[in-house]
Amino acid sequence: MNKQEANRIGTGNIYYVIILLLIASILISAVFSVSIGQVSIPFKQSMDILLHTISNGKLGTLDSVESESYLNIILQVRMPRVVFALLIGVGLALCGAVMQAVVQNPLADPYILGISSGASLGATFAILVGFGSSALLAQFGVAFGAFAGAMFTSMAVLILSSIGGKATSVKLVLSGVVIGALCSSFSSLIIFFANNAEGIKTVTFWSMGSLASASWDKTPILTFVIVLGAVLFLFQHRVLNTMLLGDESAITLGINLSAYRKLYMILTSLITGTMVAYAGMIGFVGLIIPHITRGIFGADHKRLMLGTLLLGGLFMIWADILSRTLIQNVELPIGIITSVIGSPLFIYMIVKKGYNFGG
Repeated sequence: MNKQEANRIGTGNIYYVIILLLIASILISAVFSVSIGQVSIPFKQSMDILLHTISNGKLGTLDSVESESYLNIILQVRMPRVVFALLIGVGLALCGAVMQAVVQNPLADPYILGISSGASLGATFAILVGFGSSALLAQFGVAFGAFAGAMFTSMAVLILSSIGGKATSVKLVLSGVVIGALCSSFSSLIIFFANNAEGIKTVTFWSMGSLASASWDKTPILTFVIVLGAVLFLFQHRVLNTMLLGDESAITLGINLSAYRKLYMILTSLITGTMVAYAGMIGFVGLIIPHITRGIFGADHKRLMLGTLLLGGLFMIWADILSRTLIQNVELPIGIITSVIGSPLFIYMIVKKGYNFGG
């Protein structure tokens, strides 16, 4: 065995150790998250409840549980929230990593193509104007409005960027900026003419992101969309790596990047639209997590993607913990927490010498 092969094996072992540490951290953080709140539950009792529930009674025991109300608090209130935080973190980090490769821009995040502005417009319309006499649409409310707005914006960006030739990364970004600005203007117009103080307050809170609406009823759709997207993109590392090399290299390799860009944009828009519909806008996760992971694992998406997903989920679980516990009896919008944590981290990444996007 030569020195190069030994280094490769050693690097691979370190990678798997870090992945296992991230998984273990997520599990411990999940138990800690369901233990704290207005009602404090001992860590061991929380672990017993979760093990007993997950294993269908084969692991863990409920004999040590002091109060029966602990079961309802953990299983019906806090656990759905932890699952939501994990899924939202995975989804945002996934879309951020993909979009940074698609547009070849280290400042890209899930909202760069105007998706946030479109979702805001849809949610603002749903909250302040409503859907008229349509009972079916009114039943879904803000979630439907946000999702419809995000998807409509994505399609508009895709169409605009394809006019006059193939969709390049530069045209996608410029189209996203234009459509996003247009949607923001319409949102402001609706708010300006709305005579609804409570509705405006709801729009403001929603735009900062929240996991307060988490429930088991909403989990299946979110799980299906994000897990399916994550599995798909885990096997797209070759194309994502090629996107970092540029269109000329892709032509040499026989890969049609324009078609892949459209496909990836549609998929990330679907994932982002679903997340925004359920949790509002949560910034900085999709921007900073791929950068941190890239600093740990390098720019190769074969290793980058899995690390990004796990780190994103772990980050969001702790952001949710902080949003619930920083101020007693007050829940801060989780978007504020992610921005406060993400901004200094991103500044550090910028000033750190030797960091190179895609390098």
